[in-house]
Amino acid sequence: MRKSLYLIGTILLIFLASESALAQMNRKNIKRNNKKISSYRGKKEWFSKEKRYNTLGIGLTALNYYGDLAPKPTQFSTDISFTRPAVSLNFSHRFGPRYTIAAAFMYGTLRGADSESANSGDLNNGVYRYQRNLSFRNRIKELSVVASLDLFSNMATYISRVKWTPYVFMGVAGLLHNPQALAPATDLNGNPLPEAGTWVNLQSLGTEGQKGTLSEGDVNNGIKSYKKLQVAIPFGIGARFRLNEVLDLSAELGFRYLFTDYIDDVSQNYVDLGVFGDNELAKAMSYRTNEIVDPNLLTPTQTRDGKTYNLLSGYGQEYIDNKRGNKNDKDTYMVTTIKLTYILGKTFHRAKFR
Repeated sequence: MRKSLYLIGTILLIFLASESALAQMNRKNIKRNNKKISSYRGKKEWFSKEKRYNTLGIGLTALNYYGDLAPKPTQFSTDISFTRPAVSLNFSHRFGPRYTIAAAFMYGTLRGADSESANSGDLNNGVYRYQRNLSFRNRIKELSVVASLDLFSNMATYISRVKWTPYVFMGVAGLLHNPQALAPATDLNGNPLPEAGTWVNLQSLGTEGQKGTLSEGDVNNGIKSYKKLQVAIPFGIGARFRLNEVLDLSAELGFRYLFTDYIDDVSQNYVDLGVFGDNELAKAMSYRTNEIVDPNLLTPTQTRDGKTYNLLSGYGQEYIDNKRGNKNDKDTYMVTTIKLTYILGKTFHRAKFR
């Protein structure tokens, strides 16, 4: 009996000692794991998998044109009444807590017209621009790739992303453009034009002498046809708002810096109308002052091909001061966008605490 009690006591002591050791080990493990949990913020590597996901979005955009046919001769002048809509589709890849690369396609229209934008009572610039009477529309097809940087970093997964963040973006874009204008009812001789009332492509007409043979002393001598395919630099700011686990709403204000001054088909000087030969449509699209001014102000002017047209002095004639546009300033357009994006996919691994 005494031996049995001794055996039972020994076993009980061993068991209690084991329990004490296990409890101490558990307390250490719990303390260590709690420390890990309290300090865990997700992987901090820029390209960590927890931060990566893709989005697909659609945008509604307003386009505003800045160029030679703006109301005033400054780079910051635009006519808000010519704001035109555009639509865009975009795909983006987020690869870090602040960093996103997006590809987008946008289609929209730019517009400008002297007769509606210029202040005819402004004797400094408005009268000149009003009497110039040029106009255009340009249907833009733009493909862009931009990188954006968020102000507020998202160290968590896409589900726990920040409620909102401002961001900046910059990239490169290729755009296909083709400026057009409505053809007048008649040519400069008063004869009906077959193209009257239709939108005419301007690049192929060479309205500043690109398709003609200019003399060595002509102001526009050496001018070349502009390309319909152009490169632009998109840049701007925006703010993105989290709607739910998979939807974001963004508002962007951006600009496109262009490397062409011909988004509106206007850049340099008038050329002698004789440069256009027998192309009466090209003459009528190059010089449009006769459509709006008092005929009594016009004077007979002989062109280099021996023909005579009634023109307003300072317009439609070869001379260094007879400017059609300002070639020193490139064109620009502003892009204001409201964009809805949907998170398509992600690479998400739950945190493991060891």
